Amino acid sequence: MRVPAPETVDYVRRLVHETAGIVLDPSQHYLVRARLEPMAQREGFPSIEALVTDLRRRPRNHMHARLVDAMLNTETSFFRDIHPFAVLRDPILPELIAARRTTRSLAIWSAACASGQEPYSVALLVREHFPELRSWDLTILASDLSQAMLSRAPQGVFSHAEVNRGLPAPLLVKYFKRRELDWQLDEDVRRAVRFRQINLLEPWPPLPAMDIVLLRNVLIYLDEPARWTVLARVRHILRPDGYLFLGAAEGALGLNNGFEAVRMGRTTCYRPRQQGKDE
Repeated sequence: MRVPAPETVDYVRRLVHETAGIVLDPSQHYLVRARLEPMAQREGFPSIEALVTDLRRRPRNHMHARLVDAMLNTETSFFRDIHPFAVLRDPILPELIAARRTTRSLAIWSAACASGQEPYSVALLVREHFPELRSWDLTILASDLSQAMLSRAPQGVFSHAEVNRGLPAPLLVKYFKRRELDWQLDEDVRRAVRFRQINLLEPWPPLPAMDIVLLRNVLIYLDEPARWTVLARVRHILRPDGYLFLGAAEGALGLNNGFEAVRMGRTTCYRPRQQGKDE
């Protein structure tokens, strides 16, 4: 296999870091080749080097965004790691529902949602176990940087392999319809999720105060300053009694004194640390 030239890999690393805050190791030339070779072919370039040479000559445009898109990790699945969804079902959502009885309003944000399995898992959990929320002002926001993912996710169409990863068979039968070789999620469930493009490192659009933020397996790809920036912004929009979910290995990355860990069974969640409270 032909390895991309070092200067090509360096350009891709800089572009991805400047745009998305994602740190790629110089040794990940194999990843650059795997992700960008198909893009170069689609765009009519004979090689990744030719694609990058063309991009170097141009002001930042949609092609640069497509390159960053191609390098993003879009790994996801329904009810991924299952345990976070178990604690959402009990005790977190019952607790928040009781606390919001007066306002009858609840907001959940799935950041870096990729092709949508995480926010749709939340919507399915709500539909199955909390039917009272159908009459509430319920916001399930799903965001991602990747325009390709955001073009796909609202359709709710998934391959046989995708629905076989984490989705319980009863939910597949109840909420999905066969569409040739794929499966499409029920339109009513799809309408419960609102998708929008948000770059976590750029200024965020106005967002409602959030009760739950799912920011799982995002921080591990960012450098330390980017992590602090994102976490500070999350803390700003998260209600004092709200919950932040991170990936299993991300709590060790350092949440400074902005959050405190809450252990629930096999899942650790995070809540905003109240001012004056010791670490």
